[in-house]
Amino acid sequence: MDLPFLNAYLDSIGAPILQKGCNFAAAGSTILPATASSVSPFSFGIQVAQFLYFKDEVLDLLSKGRKFSKYIPAKGYFDQGLYMIDIGQNDIAGAFYSKSEDQVLASIPTILLEFETGIKRLYDQGGARRFWIHNTGPLGCLPQNVAAFGKDPSKLDELGCVSSHNHVAKLFNLQFRALCTKLQGQFSDANITYVDIFSIKYNLISNYSQIGFQQPIMACCGNGGPPLNYDSRISCGQTKVLNGSSVTAKGCDDSSKYISWDGIHYTEAANQYVLSQILTGKYSDPPLSDITKFPPKLDL
Repeated sequence: MDLPFLNAYLDSIGAPILQKGCNFAAAGSTILPATASSVSPFSFGIQVAQFLYFKDEVLDLLSKGRKFSKYIPAKGYFDQGLYMIDIGQNDIAGAFYSKSEDQVLASIPTILLEFETGIKRLYDQGGARRFWIHNTGPLGCLPQNVAAFGKDPSKLDELGCVSSHNHVAKLFNLQFRALCTKLQGQFSDANITYVDIFSIKYNLISNYSQIGFQQPIMACCGNGGPPLNYDSRISCGQTKVLNGSSVTAKGCDDSSKYISWDGIHYTEAANQYVLSQILTGKYSDPPLSDITKFPPKLDL
């Protein structure tokens, strides 16, 4: 897309350039508030609070003159900017470690209520009007989840993905889409675009060879070899002693042939394919062509 990566809010020491945007995402974050066992303390509510604080600080600096204008966004960016949100996967996937499938399903309304609260804060307090919201992907196809929950072949679908995880992801997405439609009805001056990432990624895994990939499930960087090359005891790039021997989780020779990078995240090649499908507009509701050119132009 020829766009630079956004600087992270949590790495804002030393006057980084935040003029064109800021990234509030955090690895391992959830929609629900973090608990003692959470991977990341920066849940969706915390990220929203950080954004609102950031906005207040920016407006305060702008009121003091143009001294900081090359570092921070203009005032008009806050209501004309694009708010891209991709979160919820960790709420669903993480819940399976302590809950039954029915219990995970029962938790969806609570998760979505927390998400709705955050979106309303962005709209009411943050001035956000353009939302770009991804649904959750096929969690059952991640090597991490196949390794943990797919030891019994009867629990896998025809692609080798964990059926329960994908079933819950689909039902989560149905309710997620309904929430986005509800919010669009409430915010008549906003554009809320829901993007069906699940369908894009599942199609990629289903038709991997036609698309140019060789490994639909196995991780490029990991340990253990086929069929998953994933070991929960050691992460990509680490060296540890396992079963009395020193082991390094190394990357494969050609990551462009793999969909999964490390058993949890997708490879650059897979993400490029996902982006190419997003930009067709056919996986968006409403369709991308009905809204605006992407990325949107800011008229300041």
